[in-house]
Amino acid sequence: MSLSVDALSFSYTPGRMALDGLSFTLAPGSFTALLGPNGAGKSTLFALLTRLFTAPHGRIAIAGHDLTHSPLKALAALGCVFQQPTLDLDLTTRRNLLYFAALHGLSGRPARDRADEVLAMLSLTDRADTPARALSGGQRRRVELARALIHRPSVLLLDEPTVGLDAASRRAITDHAHTLAAQGATVLWATHLTDEVAPTDRCLILHKGRLLADAPAATLAAGST
Repeated sequence: MSLSVDALSFSYTPGRMALDGLSFTLAPGSFTALLGPNGAGKSTLFALLTRLFTAPHGRIAIAGHDLTHSPLKALAALGCVFQQPTLDLDLTTRRNLLYFAALHGLSGRPARDRADEVLAMLSLTDRADTPARALSGGQRRRVELARALIHRPSVLLLDEPTVGLDAASRRAITDHAHTLAAQGATVLWATHLTDEVAPTDRCLILHKGRLLADAPAATLAAGST
């Protein structure tokens, strides 16, 4: 499995569980929507998957690497777009990508080639030398997605990546994520917007830190009618 979460629990304060015994696995080349209202535990899960927090209970494995025992190998297989924008607005699109590539040990011609590759993939080649602050909201989000892909991760985490975007930009980002899954990436897409989920998408629904449902979107929709 590309991503495995087993019996994961975490609390910010004693007696209030943000995640409570959460378990699931994601296969290579799959798109999975992580649904739930604010406070359900989606952002906490992403913080644990990216090792911003360390879980005292449970196990996380990314691309076969235990996040606790082999964190560098696990995180090297991971790409992430966080809910809050994190681009350096004073850098160009290309410089944002090259800076992030350097953090993954890529430099020189290999880094430039990777940057050109992801810029073309996300239709941003004509914005390569544009300062990030001059980009539209949708273009900035695509740059963040390109940045997450530059080291060719096998697992991609997207934490409410369309927040604040118009409908057309939201659809474009969602379509890109589905395309990446079709090409072999494992995509976990956190959202509270059901219109971003296709009928065939697998859905994990969190409620108060627990897994309430795990089924294709069409199955869940039929069961709610």
